[in-house]
Amino acid sequence: MPTIKPVSDLRNYGEVLRDVAIGRPVFLTRNGHGRYAILDMEEYQEYERMKAMRQLMEELEKGRRNGEEQGYFTLAEVEKELGITYE
Repeated sequence: MPTIKPVSDLRNYGEVLRDVAIGRPVFLTRNGHGRYAILDMEEYQEYERMKAMRQLMEELEKGRRNGEEQGYFTLAEVEKELGITYE
């Protein structure tokens, strides 16, 4: 069950922070509506890693679709575009 508290409880922030743990964020409400979430730093870092991974996967998928629709570059075309020469 999630921990939900009014934002006014932050006056005693130490008490609020004691309730935060991995897998147990504390949700703060303002005027009776959800407004903020307090996460354990380790959990937040994992969230950021997952978000970056999702963005990377979306970009890779766009590239794959683009390649299927417009054709892929050959290795020689990529080397020419990047100015790479192997001797």
